[in-house]
Amino acid sequence: MARNYVRERLTESKKRKEDRKARGRARTKLGLKVGDPRTVEHKKPLRSGGTNAKSNLTTKSKSANSKANGGKGGRPKKGAKSRIKRKA
Repeated sequence: MARNYVRERLTESKKRKEDRKARGRARTKLGLKVGDPRTVEHKKPLRSGGTNAKSNLTTKSKSANSKANGGKGGRPKKGAKSRIKRKA
């Protein structure tokens, strides 16, 4: 089944819209155009208190950025072992 991008955009949450806008602004700051295969990498990730300031942004190929972040969105790849030690 094909993805319905129109429906996804119409039903996305306010937080997701804000995140998408922030990613777009980061791409614009670095001068990346639509269709450019590179992605924006944050030197200090947003989830760790980083910002979208130009000094915190760099470009990487899409595959290199995904590998560095463990898959999509900086989350561990599906089926990957957790690095978190659990108490017995």
